Amino acid sequence: MTNRVGLGFDVHPFGDDGRDLVIGGVTIDGPGLVGHSDADVVAHAAADALLGAAGLGDLGSLFPAGEEATRGASSIALLGDVARRVATAGWWVVNIDVVVAAERPHLAPHLAAMVENLARAVHPAAEPLGTGVHVSVKPKRAEGLGAIGRAEGIAAWAVALLEAG
Repeated sequence: MTNRVGLGFDVHPFGDDGRDLVIGGVTIDGPGLVGHSDADVVAHAAADALLGAAGLGDLGSLFPAGEEATRGASSIALLGDVARRVATAGWWVVNIDVVVAAERPHLAPHLAAMVENLARAVHPAAEPLGTGVHVSVKPKRAEGLGAIGRAEGIAAWAVALLEAG
């Protein structure tokens, strides 16, 4: 059995253009994040972790920020596309573990929905006879330190474990 681990990271500043705040595929009250797609830092970090583990590049290379086709796109949908690419390359997703750093908004009430959205998005790369993909999302605060601590934006890190199909 062959396993690979990938690490993903993403960060976006808050904007004032009236767009929705989307984290882990969940729309949450508050100012949206600046980005070409819906700027979902959790989905972006998870996608990069999967791509890295599978040796398939990175999210920005697959979906460049200048492309009209992905302007305002759902990052959960992009994550689903990444999962299909990972499966086509012969890999199954064993688990994805995400840490999201934000001073605001309060994320705890939304964690179950985030986990469900991520698990559904990566289902195309779940082991066919396995028990499904284990997904966890953990919120953290920066305790006032740095740009995240000053509530200037949100950051996320993800680790993914893949197994050869």
